Amino acid sequence: MKEDVRKEVREGYAKIAKKGLPSGLSSSCCCNSEAAEEQGMKIGYTAEDLHSVPDGANLNLGCGNPVALASLNEGETVVDLGSGAGLDCFLAAKKVGAKGKVIGIDMTPEMIDKARKNARKSNYKNVEFRLGEIENLPVADNTADLVMSNCVINLSPSKTRVFEEAYRALKPGGRLMVSDIVLLKEIPEAIRAGAHPASCVRGAIAKEEYLKSLREVGFRNVEILEEKQESFEDVASDPNAKVLVANPEKKSEELKVVSELEGKTRDIVRQILESTASITVSATKPPKVVS
Repeated sequence: MKEDVRKEVREGYAKIAKKGLPSGLSSSCCCNSEAAEEQGMKIGYTAEDLHSVPDGANLNLGCGNPVALASLNEGETVVDLGSGAGLDCFLAAKKVGAKGKVIGIDMTPEMIDKARKNARKSNYKNVEFRLGEIENLPVADNTADLVMSNCVINLSPSKTRVFEEAYRALKPGGRLMVSDIVLLKEIPEAIRAGAHPASCVRGAIAKEEYLKSLREVGFRNVEILEEKQESFEDVASDPNAKVLVANPEKKSEELKVVSELEGKTRDIVRQILESTASITVSATKPPKVVS
């Protein structure tokens, strides 16, 4: 079952790597079809951030800007879980400098290829991308000063395992900075089941459960730094809005989208928006105790 979920997500993101984000799908809850830069600025990036990275690095897949809140220092090592085309890796690389290192992990070969091409064309020497699952990181113990992720862990069928791996990869005293989508209340299973594999709705869990899982694997100082909800009124008032309803035909490679918010579609969108929030969470791995 878990491998089926990973396969479905991998295939969904492979299509995004090749063709871009399907119309109507944005990971900050699947509703607004704004241009990538406008959406990026809405979730916390600056225009300077987005213009400083290679063209094609921003696929409009995030729900926050973990780099902005991470207080990175020159010379640090960063591991990015679900690095996609490399947006957050390239921003982090500028913070840690030539003496630092950024390692992006993604399970989709097409994303890794895209990210590596982006790194080569802009001559990033302190960034590398590794193919692997975030539940089984291809990273040695005690490697990172910071582990970050942007709207990816919600897609994993084994979130506790992801947190365990992040904990293992961090140095004692290291930090975690994660932007993600969580549930404020349960969404009907029919909506979850019908959503696109890359949609935040599919695997999101309750906010309290998310924070509890972090604490249970050993993280300390677990704190929500930002929490945002997109309003139904914002989406409904956008004349260009298209809404992800479902992926009803397995044979079809295109998502079913609608251009008018009405009837059943309106109800579905309202339920999703009222039930979900994007959060940015910080946590730390306890320092090594010297006896």
